Amino acid sequence: MGRRKTTPTPAGRIWKAALYTRLSREDGDKLESNSIATQKAILEEYVRQDPTLTCAGVYVDDGCTGTNFDRPGFQKMIRDIEAGAIDCILVKDLSRFGRDYIDTGRYLERWLPEHGVRFISISDNIDSAKGAYDMLLPFKNVFNEQYARDISKKIRSSFRAKQEKGQFIGAFASYGYRKSPQDHNKLEIDPVAAQVVRRVFDLFESGMGKIRIAKTLNAEGIPCPSEYKRLNGDRYNNGQRIDNTTYWTYSTIHRMLQNAMYVGTMEQGCAPRAGMHGRAKKLDQSQWVMVPNTHEAIISQEQWDRVQALLQKNTRQLAFDQNVSPFAGYLKCGDCGRAMCKTRSKGETRYGCGSYKRYGPTVCSPHYITHDELTGIVLEDLNRIIGTVQDLKALAQEAAPDTPKRDLTIERDRLQASLDRIYRLKKSAYEDYRDDLLSKEDFLRYKADYESQEQRLTQQLAHLSEDAEHSVLDSPWVSSLLQHGKLTDLDRTTIAETIQQIQVYSDGCIEITYRFADDLGLFPDPDTPDP
Repeated sequence: MGRRKTTPTPAGRIWKAALYTRLSREDGDKLESNSIATQKAILEEYVRQDPTLTCAGVYVDDGCTGTNFDRPGFQKMIRDIEAGAIDCILVKDLSRFGRDYIDTGRYLERWLPEHGVRFISISDNIDSAKGAYDMLLPFKNVFNEQYARDISKKIRSSFRAKQEKGQFIGAFASYGYRKSPQDHNKLEIDPVAAQVVRRVFDLFESGMGKIRIAKTLNAEGIPCPSEYKRLNGDRYNNGQRIDNTTYWTYSTIHRMLQNAMYVGTMEQGCAPRAGMHGRAKKLDQSQWVMVPNTHEAIISQEQWDRVQALLQKNTRQLAFDQNVSPFAGYLKCGDCGRAMCKTRSKGETRYGCGSYKRYGPTVCSPHYITHDELTGIVLEDLNRIIGTVQDLKALAQEAAPDTPKRDLTIERDRLQASLDRIYRLKKSAYEDYRDDLLSKEDFLRYKADYESQEQRLTQQLAHLSEDAEHSVLDSPWVSSLLQHGKLTDLDRTTIAETIQQIQVYSDGCIEITYRFADDLGLFPDPDTPDP
């Protein structure tokens, strides 16, 4: 039988007790009987009845699992012990202290005695100052951990079942959405953020690169997703973000463009934890839980498909607007299948075989086509197809979304209320500084933070109704088409919506593959001889 050395309690000694409380739904804690308030009341009553104890501080870990000791309240308590401010720990029961039997045993049997710390667990009738721990203590630790493992497994199973039903179980909704106040397992559109999401997809589809999109949004003062959540009062922490990053980045835009949540598909279970102590590990997309049509879409399925096609092409994004070709990613050499590359010669833009340019005549021939020639050919062919449509305006109106214009009054009121709150906080900080309740350094720091929030909220209000009156008929290329009865110019949006691929052959032949189906009757049968 092992022995444990105990330190006798000096007569009349007053112990500086840390009242430690912890609660976690993940561990299966009963919220009513184990609530933080209940634990705190029990511990305070125990201290009042024991003249050898005095409360040196209350340490709280609300929402922290007991299966590890990486908890902010617990770690602060340990630092205070090492600083000499505490020499006693008081908990309601052993499971509040920890559910990992190995580390719990290490603390109780070694670390606390080595630091001269008394440990009291009220429900378990444990008090290290009164003698050795109960022989059953190690078994209690094992039972606590096994109970936590069982609960963790049941919770993961429950979460998986909810995911497969299309219910949202995350702590924070994707940027562009928010949890429904009536049902937190459902999502609803956040009008302000959704407007930015639509703009990101439109900019990318128009040919702007991800870095330039991020720079544009930053230049306009639009808060990035994590900063937007913070400004709205959410305690959000993005683990993929570098500390203090409050601006849009390439990776943020990249993830947004691939997020299927924006077409109404609930996308969850991407990176589950292997076990109670395991780290989150991202799964292959085929293993994700994806349930379509669970919430209102921000992006149409048609635009989503076009953007995903552009992402798959992995087109190199050029540095300046004037250098972005509308054909980038769509133009192929018909002989070798490689992408055509753009060059400028004698003031003329030409597209030549990329294989020939890189590897020479042993791979392909030096054929090319000028930008103006290709634009003329594509425009002529598209206008031939458009000419078969009887009523272009009716067709455009039919394609327009049938949803009513969103009422943004509530959102404006919410933003205005936030602005009023920031104003009151600024005024209160100044009054505290004037009354010598706040140092000059703290006042200036608060003032700068409030002014930054005030500026961002003001910009959100300015952007709120920017697209409220937008109609599909207001699109420049649609307006031009309706006015002239044909396309007069060719931009990247038109190409993305109509063309799948253009192949240029060395014999001068051009083959265009369109996105719309042949059953529209717009294309002649290739086996039918020309009249």
